[in-house]
Formats: sequence, C-alpha cells, structure tokens
Amino acid sequence: MKRDAPRQTRLRLDTPVTYLKGVGPARAEALKRLGILTAGDLLYHIPHRYEDASTIASIASLEPGMQGTVVGRVISKGVLPTRKGLRIFQAVLKDDTGMIEVSWPGQPFLDRTIAKDDVLLVTGSVRFFHGRQLQPREFVNLGDEDNALAEGLVLSVYPATEGLSFKVIRGIIDAHLDELLSLVTEYLPADVLRTATLPSIADALRMVHRPTSLGEAMEGRARLAFEELLFVQLLQQRAKALAREVRRGIRFENRRQLTTRLREALPFTLTGAQSRVLREIFADMCSDRRMQRLLQGDVGSGKTIVALFSALLAMENGFQAAIMAPTELLAEQHARSMTRLLEPLGIAPILVTGGLKAKERREVAARLADPEPALVVGTHALVQEATSFARLGLAVVDEQHRFGVEQRKALGAKGEAPDVLLMTATPIPRSLALTLYGDLDLSILDERPPGRLPVTTALRPESARDRVLQFIDRELEKGRQAYVVYPVIEESEKSDLKAATTMYEILAEGAFQSRRVALLHGRIPGEERDAIMRRFRDGEIDVLVATTVIEVGIDVANATVMLVEHPERFGLSQLHQLRGRVGRGAEASYCILLGDVSPETKQRLDVFVGSDDGFVIAREDLRLRGMGDLFGERQSGVATFRVADPIRDELLNESARDAADRLLAADPELESPANAPIRRVLGERYARSLELFRVG
Repeated sequence: MKRDAPRQTRLRLDTPVTYLKGVGPARAEALKRLGILTAGDLLYHIPHRYEDASTIASIASLEPGMQGTVVGRVISKGVLPTRKGLRIFQAVLKDDTGMIEVSWPGQPFLDRTIAKDDVLLVTGSVRFFHGRQLQPREFVNLGDEDNALAEGLVLSVYPATEGLSFKVIRGIIDAHLDELLSLVTEYLPADVLRTATLPSIADALRMVHRPTSLGEAMEGRARLAFEELLFVQLLQQRAKALAREVRRGIRFENRRQLTTRLREALPFTLTGAQSRVLREIFADMCSDRRMQRLLQGDVGSGKTIVALFSALLAMENGFQAAIMAPTELLAEQHARSMTRLLEPLGIAPILVTGGLKAKERREVAARLADPEPALVVGTHALVQEATSFARLGLAVVDEQHRFGVEQRKALGAKGEAPDVLLMTATPIPRSLALTLYGDLDLSILDERPPGRLPVTTALRPESARDRVLQFIDRELEKGRQAYVVYPVIEESEKSDLKAATTMYEILAEGAFQSRRVALLHGRIPGEERDAIMRRFRDGEIDVLVATTVIEVGIDVANATVMLVEHPERFGLSQLHQLRGRVGRGAEASYCILLGDVSPETKQRLDVFVGSDDGFVIAREDLRLRGMGDLFGERQSGVATFRVADPIRDELLNESARDAADRLLAADPELESPANAPIRRVLGERYARSLELFRVG
C-alpha cells in the first residue's frame, strides 16, 4: 500500500511556501508570480511602502487647504457621471468624529474593489466643493480591519498580485516571521556592519516587516540596500581585478611630440577637466595593462579633443588609432574638425564609411595595411571583416551606447590588445556609473569650455503658440535655422499627439510658408536622412521638422532655436540631448517647450528649464522615472536591485564600495573562514560569482 509523503513539520528557509500555514495551492501560485517559491523568499519580500498611523487625523479636524491622513469606514459609495463624460467614484467615510466625502475622478473601477463597510486609510488634500471633500493622493483598503491601526502602529504595504492582496501577504508573513527570523544567520563581517553602522540581518528583517516607527523601517531597509550594493561592488571589482591580470596591453611612452605640438597649435586652451581626464587616460596608456576606460562628458564638454590627444599619443609611439562614430554624418564631422586641428602637424585623418566607392576602399585598405602611424575615423565599417589594421594601438568608440556590445568588442579585437576608450554624452550620475560600469575605469568631463553661451530655455502654454512661431520666424529672418521636434511620426486614433508628418505640412503651408522646411524621421531611408541633414548643415534648409532621430546629430552652428512639442512625452535627459543640438555657435540660442501640461509634469520640466547641467538633470530624471532602461544589454551581467537604488542610496553606495575595497584588498578570493558566509550568499544569489570567486 502506497503511503502519503510525510508532511514537513520543521520550517526551513528552503521550505516550499505550499507547506506554510495559510498558503494553499491557489495562493502558492499567486506567490509564485511575485517570485516567492520558498519561506526564505517570503522573508525577503520587503514592503514597498509604509503607512504611519501616528499621523492619522480625525475627520472632524480636517479643514480646506490641509493635507491629511484619515481612517474611516465606507458608509455609502457610487459612481457619478459629469457633463463632460468623466466618471467619478465617490465614497463617504465615517469615523467617531464625523464624515467626509472622498472623490476619485476618472477611476470608476474602484466601485468594484471598494465595498460598503470597508475601512480605508486615505491621504490627500482637503478642499471645499459642496461641502468638505478629500482628494486622495494614495489610499489603502484595510477591508474590515477597523482595529488594524492602533496609535503609533506602522502598516507595512507589500507588493501584491491579482488574487493576493497586501493584507493577505502581511498576514502570512506575520504568522511565520518569528520562526523564520530564528533561522537567519549573519553573513556580513562584524567590522563591515560596525563601520557602516548597520543592524544585523535578523534585526533588519524584523524592522522592515514589523517596524515600531518609520525610522526603524528605514534603518532595516538601509541594511538590505547596503548588502545588495556591496555584493554588486564585490562582483564588479573582482571582475575588474581579474581582467587586469589578463589585460596585458601596449606600454606607450608619453614622448610629448605630437601631443605638445597640438596643444601649442590649438586656438583655445583646454579646460581643467579636459587636462585632468587626459592625465588619467595617458597614465592608463603608459601602463603595461590594457586600458578599458569610459569617458563621460556632458553635451559640449569637449570629448572629441580628448579623443584626438589620446590618438596622437598612440601615433607618436608608432601605432594606428581608430575612432568609431554611430553615423556617417558624425564620422564626417569628426574627420573635418580633426583635419582642421591637425593641419599644422601635417596629419590628415583617413575616413572609412560604408559609402566609400570600390577604388576608395582599396586605397584605404592599402593604407591601413601599412604599419605606419595613422588616424582613422569611421562608422561601423571599421569593425567589418574587410577592414584590417596593421598596428592598431587605440580604439575609441564615440556615443558608445549607440553600438551593441559585440560591435564595441569587435573594434577592440582589431589589433593586438589595443587600448579602448568608450565615450558617451548621456550623463549618468557618478554613483550610478561606478555601479553600472564597475568593470571599466571612469573619467568624467564636468566642465564646459569657456565662452559657450548657455541656451535660454522656457516652457510655454499652448495659448502662446502663435507668439512662439513668430519668434522663431524672427530668428529665421536673421539668417538662423531652427529645429521643431515631435514625439511621434504619424497621428493615431489612440492619442491626440501632434505628429511630425502632419505638422510639417501645417508649418510649411502656414507659419513658415516663406521658409525652406524639411521633414526628418526614422522611417526615411538612411541615405536620404543623411542627405537632409547635410542640406540643413549647409544652410539649404531653414526649419527641420523632426522626431528624436536628431538626438545624436551633427554640429550646426547656425541653428539657434529648438522647439519641442508635447514635452511631457520626453525624459529629462532626452530633452537635454535635444537641447544640445543648438547653442553650438557664437549666437544666442533658445530651447522652447510648448504645450499644456499637468502641475506634476510642470514640476518635472522646471528642473530641465532651470538647469543646463546634464548630470543634475540625469539625477532628477532617474529619481522620477527609475533606472529602467539603464539595465539593458550592456548590464546583462549586473545583478538587478530589489531594495537598493544607487541614486537615492548614494551614501550607502559609497560605503559599500569602500567596504568591498577593504574586503578584497585583504582577501581577493574571499577564501578566509570569516568571509565564507559572503561566498555562500554570492553563490546562492548571483550565478556570475561562480566564475569570479570559484564559489560552489
């Protein structure tokens, strides 16, 4: 006779959630959607916010103009239509002191999730509209838990899923928390916790799940965020150390021949930031290890001249240098500007693009097969199999985020371990860059060349459209040029956004009918796009109506106005990149955002209007939007963060990096018995650690 499998009685961290009290098959399936498979997963399912009952006010005390948090029972509810077709869900809440109406415009679906007699915790602003009314900023449905919030209690609100509310998750966690905490053992060294002034892991988990105050909840969260940041720093720093061991490269010598001649011939003086970055790059190139460096520079900070000096250092040591740009237009621009700067030195860059004729390709191939020093500027044609170098010493990738990982690697593989310099104009705050690109050395250009006028930036409402277009036309009358940018190419029934194709026709036949207007977007074939941009560069087009395809473009010094419609559809960093297309000449330049936006969006856009510092803007953009697309292909090996945020937790990140430095300096393999728990957790959480620390 077949016996039933014995039911587990002793709880362990690897116990499947199915065996937990209060979790049946349906709830186990719902927990699985949240990534919770074991009791240990449940313990590390951290609340994503808290409601502090100590701030709760009585309904009778609320006055118009106040911000308040109340707890009340729903005594009536319903959906009210308005004359404009908007449907409003309204509920009347009652506590021991009185009643108040709560209104959710445009959210009629709440009628299905909020029931009569439910207890709601609501935070929002109070106004007078046919009586006192509370407009919720956020709310929590406590169900029938009218005694859930005693004075001073902090309510943990967990990430939930369909069929499993935060209250049910809280109940399951609370029922098993004491037993689970008894199973947890510390894995961070005592001196690390002491230096960072952080609680033990058991205390931290108790603080986040069952806090006695918001401050205690944040203290527990800080410990969990710190360890995530520490583990990522350990992985990145170990990866960098291993790469250095095998990264034998070319040992250049700073002969101060071509580089000194260029410095003397320049019509301008290098900024302090450019000089500092060049010292960092030259120190790398003159060492016996291969350079792998990321150069971050804001729009207009002068990255190209840094790349040129680096190339000359390779050339004066008898090597070739290659600079790869994402478009033919940008490669041509680099070649032209470098030709002017290098003319006193008698050096002419070689341009390599996919548009070369067969005879030109043969001539270039013969020149690159010659081991004589040369500077090569090109597109992805540089990494194609047909392009080979006799003696490549330096590979520079401009706008590196526009190339795939494999394309960047391919250029670096074109020679015998050439030094590699990646450049980007997309500002990433230093704390995040050091985490995302921990396997690269980092240099930052944080200073603009003197004499460049700031771009005047303004946000204007739709009612100012005619005045804005008249202002642009006055600039065109002076002989200047303008960009007009839209978020979409074509109009759609699903949105009321103005589109580039439609507005091109309207502007060309209306406000700019006496001007030369052209249309540019991503569906236009590449060769035609380049031809349009060349015509704009050469002054044959007055107004370029475009999408964000111009975000990484070429310098058009005569373009002085950038008009962006529907600015709410763009990220702040994207707007900053667009603004960088103007202000490249000696004339005053302008960036105008046009459209009616919500108060929240205006607050966000005011950050852009009030600053021309790309790093400040990027920090705010990340704070508002989250890191999202930063963890893409480039960072497929980086552990994602569940608790930590390298922007919000910048000080913790610095502390974690210092702790990782100390740990690896004393024990590079984390082999000591004291570090065995860290090795164990790294092996459990991050598969990547298996190859870096040989953890089994």
